[in-house]
Amino acid sequence: MKLPSTIRFADEDLKRAFFKLQEGDESRRELFRFVNQALDNMEKNAFCGIQIPKNLIPKTYVKKYGVSNLWKYDLPKGWRLIYTIKNENLIVISLVLEWMNHKDYEKRFGY
Repeated sequence: MKLPSTIRFADEDLKRAFFKLQEGDESRRELFRFVNQALDNMEKNAFCGIQIPKNLIPKTYVKKYGVSNLWKYDLPKGWRLIYTIKNENLIVISLVLEWMNHKDYEKRFGY
């Protein structure tokens, strides 16, 4: 099922970090393009990522953001974008929580 969504960042610091990527070196600009493409895809379909089983949701996300569902979007070169899907006044929101490289992803999720 495809479900369009509105994209939001979990906080202003994350939003600023995203836009700052485009001012960095080539690898940072490339990561900006990867994340930007993921956001475009999430806007078209909130469920385009892979749902993380509830028992694997890191407690840090539950405590900090109050998430009850968690999704990952696999970016090129081993990067991951983590987001949650919320329903707000009949609008589906894809809330970006963070992006990280594969090593940090494995550490965060205890793999």
